[in-house]
Amino acid sequence: VQGFVEIQKNNLYICEKPIMAERNNTGKEGESEARAYLEKLGYQILHTNWHFHHYELDLVAVYDGELIVVEVKTRSVGCLLPPEEAVDRKKIRRIVAATDAYIRYFNYRLPVRFDIITMQKENGRYSVQEHIEDAFYAPIH
Repeated sequence: VQGFVEIQKNNLYICEKPIMAERNNTGKEGESEARAYLEKLGYQILHTNWHFHHYELDLVAVYDGELIVVEVKTRSVGCLLPPEEAVDRKKIRRIVAATDAYIRYFNYRLPVRFDIITMQKENGRYSVQEHIEDAFYAPIH
């Protein structure tokens, strides 16, 4: 698989994580395609890859009176782990903390919804696999 490090162990070829530059490009290109998808649906994109200190949000949008925070997960064809499974409890806590920082920084007073968009890369092309609305809720402390 192009962009993956292929290692031979006991006469088996194992696809390991892609080379860092390739993985970063795949993620950024997937986010760009996810943004275009949301814009076609009428979402107003406020920020892409918003950073504040150690926080990051992939996409932030407004739609139907809600602030939508979107985590985009892109995978190449052949990866065994479904992209949405990469959004674990630790990742959710980081997204929620980043969203809290975002809301405070920009002083938004809208209800918040957390979505996940899963993208698939095949032969250099990206496609939306699934848009999971209300994918998770902010944990209560």
